[in-house]
Amino acid sequence: MGRGRAKAKQTKVARELKYSSPQTDFERLQRELSGASDDDRFNGSDGAPDEGWADEDDWRR
Repeated sequence: MGRGRAKAKQTKVARELKYSSPQTDFERLQRELSGASDDDRFNGSDGAPDEGWADEDDWRR
């Protein structure tokens, strides 16, 4: 016994998720789909690879 409260809570949460309409951040969605990350937006990066990583690629050769 005791399952009644847990089931009622799960039902309530499921109903809220089903019928709620969360606000969609379309700008963030567009950045995500275009491949730009939030860090690029804040750092002013143009999407070019970081030159500091070039040294680490040399060890494989």
